[in-house]
Amino acid sequence: MIPSLKSYTTSPATSVRRAALTALVIAAAPVLHFQAAGAQAARAQTTTVASPDGRNVVALTLSDGRLTWSATRDRQPVVTPSRLGFTFRNAPALETGLRVSDSARSSADETFTLPWGEVAHVRDQHNELRVRVTETAAPQREFWVVVRVFDDGLGFRYELPDQPNLKDFEIMDELTEFAMAEDMKAWWIPANVPTNDRQEMLYSESPISKLTLVHTPLTLVGTGGLHAVIHEANLVDYASMYLAGRSESRTVRVSLTRWKDGSAVKGRTPFVTPWRTMQLADSPEQLVPSVLTLKLNPPSRLANTSWVRPMKYDGIWWGMHLNVMSWSSGARHGATTENATRYIDFAAANGLGGTLVEGWNTGWDGNWLVTGGSFSFTKAYADYDLAAVAKHAAEKGVGLIVHNETATFVDNYERQLDSAFTLYEKLGVHAIKTGYVGDTVNPGGHDHYGQYMVRHHRRVIETAAKHGIAVVMHEPIKDTGERRTWPNMLSREGARGQEYNAWGGEGGNPPEHETILFFTRLLAGPMDFTPGIFNLLLTKSETNKARTPYEARPRTTLAKQLALYVVLYSPVEMAADLIENYANQPGFQFIRDVAVDWDTTRVLHGRIGDDVVVARKTKGKDEWFIGAITDEQARTIEVSLDFLPKGARYVADIYADGKGAHWRDNPLALAITHMPVSSSTKMRIAMAPGGGQAVRIRRVP
Repeated sequence: MIPSLKSYTTSPATSVRRAALTALVIAAAPVLHFQAAGAQAARAQTTTVASPDGRNVVALTLSDGRLTWSATRDRQPVVTPSRLGFTFRNAPALETGLRVSDSARSSADETFTLPWGEVAHVRDQHNELRVRVTETAAPQREFWVVVRVFDDGLGFRYELPDQPNLKDFEIMDELTEFAMAEDMKAWWIPANVPTNDRQEMLYSESPISKLTLVHTPLTLVGTGGLHAVIHEANLVDYASMYLAGRSESRTVRVSLTRWKDGSAVKGRTPFVTPWRTMQLADSPEQLVPSVLTLKLNPPSRLANTSWVRPMKYDGIWWGMHLNVMSWSSGARHGATTENATRYIDFAAANGLGGTLVEGWNTGWDGNWLVTGGSFSFTKAYADYDLAAVAKHAAEKGVGLIVHNETATFVDNYERQLDSAFTLYEKLGVHAIKTGYVGDTVNPGGHDHYGQYMVRHHRRVIETAAKHGIAVVMHEPIKDTGERRTWPNMLSREGARGQEYNAWGGEGGNPPEHETILFFTRLLAGPMDFTPGIFNLLLTKSETNKARTPYEARPRTTLAKQLALYVVLYSPVEMAADLIENYANQPGFQFIRDVAVDWDTTRVLHGRIGDDVVVARKTKGKDEWFIGAITDEQARTIEVSLDFLPKGARYVADIYADGKGAHWRDNPLALAITHMPVSSSTKMRIAMAPGGGQAVRIRRVP
């Protein structure tokens, strides 16, 4: 059945209290404050808006015809006056000769319910300031700057209204800057890398003043403990944002990816940009779960989301990366009817909701990175019966996940979207995994993160929704909170995941990698990391070649692989290993038990690059899971279970690093124990180098 769509309204269960407070004057945020002393001061106009708790304040200042923005937290500067504006093709820049022509205020306090997520309910409480700015001379164009300030951060965007002197336009550059008050420590990955611009790189750490061109989210840490994260929200019809540093400067500016003709954004008024966002927190633990970007996206467009199912899944995937199966046809072809049936049967027997099949469709033979325009998304190889596999999956109660690799030949994919999705809907397929393996610039000449590709990804999500299909996206455009508007956008890659542990450079992901992801990439939204590798040594029988402990392989213990199901959030979690590697493995019980949809998330302890301990409550059940991971250092962390209801009794099923465990030479040592716990329990979590701990806490009847 095709799900019905509705306009931007909240569900009946949502409680809303919204009051427009136009031109409200409050002590913390005067509408217009005119500085009185001196000729220079007389030219400056400043208006401010504060968060509901008063800690975060954003100021817009007009001085000498230029508009800047700045921010403070607890009266301490965070962002010093920073540039705003645009440059256009064949038109003057919109930056100087400005005046404030209007302003308005409003506030909101509403709670909306997520159909799935790391939390069930999100409170959107903010104060908003809108300032209209007009050129004092011809062509007298105008725009609004809209600022929303929350207790956990801020967002601002530009709105270009319909006007006679600004109709069709091409933005060459957005002039927005973040002039940070301190040379904060930054955790970053480089952007616009020709050999790998899919965000699949290891993170580096340096002061802001050493940055060149980087992706967002950009996580920053100050000397006084302030944590800030720069990102964007509601990226719909615009170029994705990089951040460009200046040599030996604390300022980063917005850098937009481009069309092949050199322009960044093509548009027509009325037009709005994405929100430029900044999370603010006093500690790393407070960064999660902010879900700031969800609050800056429109409500769900789906009237019915019952067909969007969070789930665990297995799949024909890891074998390709181990080179024991192939995407292409032939003797090692992985996507055969027989093999798919095996994986579906395993999923059904172990309570997994889905099975992914990659390499089923024609077009994989030869160098598909060059010939990707020949991919068919409806025609299967001769040894794979798509209809029969889909029928078997339905009979077993397992959802078939159909893989659509495009190799960035997006025109070929778009020509087939309707026919392919119509077929999948007919076969009862409600989930796809898309892929965009390719270079920085696709065969059409457009940047991987440009407006052209942003429009394409939106087209895929919206077309899928019309056919009752959820999307898991690899090599994606980054997450900017669109899952609130389109809940069928389940998860995505957009970072260096598990596959690099099979073949990646630098010998795979270092033990600290996931402790960094949690406070960087995962702040944007869910990640399809694909945990659950049990054959951690990647033995010769599976890889068809000898390996040493220092070659590419997972640099984790088995307990850490289990903990990743809780730490790295996704509503779809893969049991990624070959299914035969789960036979006779007691630790697999945790994968059977662990939830993927949550009521509540709490970070109990965390330090970027060192360790993470997170607790999540299963949606609708009196059950909690704890995931703890560390870097290359062994660590013992004590956490309180005071989040449990007082007086209730529970049992903790603990999957810990066994005696002598070490990611390098003893990764499989696993100790499974059970102990009674309550709200007064102090749990001691001991982790080996590269290790972790996974815990299920269940109520005693």
